[in-house]
Amino acid sequence: MIMRVMGEGQFEVAASHLDRLNRLDDDLLKALESGDEARFRAALAGLLGAVREYGTPLPDDALEPSDLILPGSDATIDEVNRLLRTEGDGLIPGIPG
Repeated sequence: MIMRVMGEGQFEVAASHLDRLNRLDDDLLKALESGDEARFRAALAGLLGAVREYGTPLPDDALEPSDLILPGSDATIDEVNRLLRTEGDGLIPGIPG
């Protein structure tokens, strides 16, 4: 699966990591619901860090379509909430953990 992190680039992430990423996505949703900025920052950093850890960066000149688009590390709570309204049940597909 190709995941684009806004402002950073694309990563190819194996499907075997989606359950872990989905759990981190659930943490991000809970942080958004709480409205706690520190918790939100930690959850977003955790999710993006896992994408970087599990994913293989694609070259900048790669023209692969992205399966998922994730907010950048500098995204605000409001920006991520708007993105979630268009995406549905979180940023990462899968069964809630």
